[in-house]
Amino acid sequence: MEENNNNVNEDIFSKVLRAGRRTYFFDVRSTKAGDYYLTISESKKFTNEDGTFYFKKHKIYLYKEDFQNFSENLAEMTKYIIDEKGSEVISEIHDKDFKAKKAEEDKKSESSDESSGKFTDVSFEDI
Repeated sequence: MEENNNNVNEDIFSKVLRAGRRTYFFDVRSTKAGDYYLTISESKKFTNEDGTFYFKKHKIYLYKEDFQNFSENLAEMTKYIIDEKGSEVISEIHDKDFKAKKAEEDKKSESSDESSGKFTDVSFEDI
């Protein structure tokens, strides 16, 4: 019986995904009853003003009875994002010209709105 208690919450199988400042940990662990469940942890690195750093961690526990629905929802959400925005990352961090491109898009959008008649110059004298 003592040996079984030592296996509680033991990591059975693990994988690590490093993604910039974030690291994801996928760990298969064991319950008291000997069944398995999955923990997904996110660890994100932050820097203090004095140059030291710290990590913020978040963890979810995923049990077998939720695997099917979780997988379906994850697949649906990721497909929606890719279908709507494509697989290219749109981010200031990933694109050095992000601000310039965003400003250009905004300028085009404004001129498009003006030419479509959405904006009307109104003088207070007209009222």
